[in-house]
Amino acid sequence: MWIQREITLRPRPRGFHLVTDELVGGVPELREVRVGLAHLFIRHTSASLTLNENASPDVRDDFESWFHEAVPEDAPYWTHTIEGPDDMPAHIKASLLGPALTVPVAHGRLALGTWQGVYLCEHREHGGPRSVIVTVTGE
Repeated sequence: MWIQREITLRPRPRGFHLVTDELVGGVPELREVRVGLAHLFIRHTSASLTLNENASPDVRDDFESWFHEAVPEDAPYWTHTIEGPDDMPAHIKASLLGPALTVPVAHGRLALGTWQGVYLCEHREHGGPRSVIVTVTGE
């Protein structure tokens, strides 16, 4: 079985946002997969996906604080500045985290750990809607 859906995530401010339920809800056929894989791919160069703790919002805040310090806006060495001060740092952050995740599927669910969730990592102040392609294969 192969399933592919494009899911549009609503616009969010810069930060790390749990989107597990939104992505799973966009692929209702996932419930029929006994064993398989789900590949999640974000179609943007200034946002990314990652997998991390789903319980404490402090973790998401700390991610944002670390990335903001590690890849600063308005650095004197940026040459790609035409799209605003947050654009080039957003590209760097997106490259560090990556555009894709592959997650096992078991018994109709993403086989995530108890404390794991999928994050949309929005690296722009106003990134707009974000498109994620979810491809599921399995039986």
